[in-house]
Amino acid sequence: MEQLLKTLQTKYEQVKLGGGLSRIKKEHEKGKLTARERINYLIDEDSDFLEVGAFAAYGMYEEEGGCPSAGVVTGIGYVKNRMCVIVANDATVKAGAWFPMTAKKNLRAQEIAMENHLPIIYLVDSAGVFLPMQNEIFPDKEHFGRQFRNNAKMSAMGIVQIAAIMGSCVAGGAYLPIMSDEAMIVDKTGSIFLAGSYLVKAAIGESVDNETLGGATTHCEISGVTDNKYDSDQDCLDAIKKIFEKLGHNQTAGFDRAEPKEPAISAEKLIDIFPMERVKPYDMNEVISGLVDGGELDEYKKDYGKTLICGTARIDGWAVGIIANQRKIVKTAKGEMQMGGVIYSDSADKAARFIMNCNQRKIPLLFLQDVSGFMVGSKAEHGGIIKDGAKMVNAMANSVVPKFTIVLGNSYGAGNYAMCGKAYDPRLIYSWPTAQMAVMSGASAAKTLLQIKVASLKKKGQVISPEDEKILLDEIRDKYNEELSPYYAASRLWVDGVIDPRETRKVISMGIEAANHAPISERFNVGVIQT
Repeated sequence: MEQLLKTLQTKYEQVKLGGGLSRIKKEHEKGKLTARERINYLIDEDSDFLEVGAFAAYGMYEEEGGCPSAGVVTGIGYVKNRMCVIVANDATVKAGAWFPMTAKKNLRAQEIAMENHLPIIYLVDSAGVFLPMQNEIFPDKEHFGRQFRNNAKMSAMGIVQIAAIMGSCVAGGAYLPIMSDEAMIVDKTGSIFLAGSYLVKAAIGESVDNETLGGATTHCEISGVTDNKYDSDQDCLDAIKKIFEKLGHNQTAGFDRAEPKEPAISAEKLIDIFPMERVKPYDMNEVISGLVDGGELDEYKKDYGKTLICGTARIDGWAVGIIANQRKIVKTAKGEMQMGGVIYSDSADKAARFIMNCNQRKIPLLFLQDVSGFMVGSKAEHGGIIKDGAKMVNAMANSVVPKFTIVLGNSYGAGNYAMCGKAYDPRLIYSWPTAQMAVMSGASAAKTLLQIKVASLKKKGQVISPEDEKILLDEIRDKYNEELSPYYAASRLWVDGVIDPRETRKVISMGIEAANHAPISERFNVGVIQT
C-alpha cells in the first residue's frame, strides 16, 4: 500500500505541473498566475479544496503532446466560508485549449454545481477548441456547446455564476463568462472576442489588434460586454471574494449532523488492514470502523444477506447510510457458504429495503465497492437472482437522497451498477489506488478473450501451438490489466479521482456538506418493483 500511495503522490505532483515548469515561467513573465495559483489565492486560507478530475486525460492524447488534467483544474472549495465549485483553465497546457476530455470535465463540474445548488466560479484562460479534434468536441449533446446550455439552466435555477476573464477567451467560449451573473476581466492580459485578429483579417479584411478588438478597455468602456476591469489577477480574485462575502443564504436539505468523532481505527491502521492480494478475504467491518465516527455502525438485518453490510453511521458528524460489500466468506443460517464480494439474492433483497428506508428517513447513501458481481449458476438463477438484483438497482437508481461511491477494490460487471457506479449519478465517486474497474477480472477476461481468439483462428484453418497460446494470453492479459487501472478510469472520468484512503472521510464529509445545499424536492418512487 505504501508503494501504491507513493506512486499516487508522484503522479499527482506530475499532473500539478500542467504544461511544465517552462510554461509556468512564461505565464509568470506575463504577470499571470497559473490555474492552481489562482485557486490557492481565491479559496479561504487553511481550507480544504476537493479536486475533481485531477487525472482526467491522464495518458491520453500523447500523439498531441498530452493534456494533463485535461487542461483545466476543477473542484469544490470555500470562498469567504461559502462552499462553491471552481473551474480554472490551465493556460500552461496547450494555451488552455479544449480537448474532448476538457469538455467532459467542465460538464462534470457544472453537473456538481447543479446537483448541489452550489455557486460556481469560472477562471477563464483558454484559446478555445483544439481544432485538430473539433469533430470530437463540437457538435454532440455532451460536447462543447452543452456548457452554455448549462449556463442558462443554472441561471434559471438561481445558481450564482461568477466569471473572470484572465487570459484568452475566444469564439464560442466567449459565451461562458458572458452568460454568467457577473463577468470581470484583467486589464492587458484578458481578452474576449468571437473571432481573433487573424480570423477577422481573413474573414472581412479588417486589420485590428487583439487589445483593440476585445481587450478590457474595449469591453468595459465601449461594448459593455464585461462589467469591471482589474489591474492584476490578484485584484480580480479579490473582487470575487467581495461578491461571495455578501451572498445570501439558501434553504438546506436538512441532513443531520452531530459533533464529529474520530474513527475507532486510525487512518494509518486503515491502510494496513486493507489487503493487497485481490483474492484474500477480509472483514469490511474493520474498514468501516476506520471511516465512521467512533467506529459505530448500527447494522440493518445483520444476520441476513451477509455478503452486503447495511447500516447507519456518522462520518465527520454527518448521518449516512452505508452499503458495503463484505469480503470474507460467510455462512447462512441454512449452513450454506457464500463468497465474499459477491451479491446474492438475500443480500440484494436486504439492500433494496435498506435503500428505501434511507430515502424515507432522508439519510444520504454511501456505497463502499469491492464487488465481484452477482452470484451465478443454476441455484442462483432458480432462486431469482436477476429479480432480486433488479429490485436493488431500482431502489438505488430512483433514490432521491444523495449517493456517494468509493471504489476500494474490485468493481466488476453488474456489481458496479448495483453498487452505484458512475451511470447511477453518485454526487461524487472516488477510488482508492487499489481499485479495479471492468466487466470482469483480468484473469477471467483474458481467458475468455483467448478462447474467442483461438476459435476465430481455427475457423480460418489456423492451428495455434500451446507456446503461442501462452504468448497471446499474456498479451491479452497485459492490455486488459492496463485498462483495469484506477488511473485509466480516472483519466476518462469514470471516477472523479484516485485518493489516498486516509482522505476518504474528507471526501464524504465535503460531499454531504455540498449536497446539503440542495433541498430534496422530488418524491421517492420506485415505480414497478420486482417482488
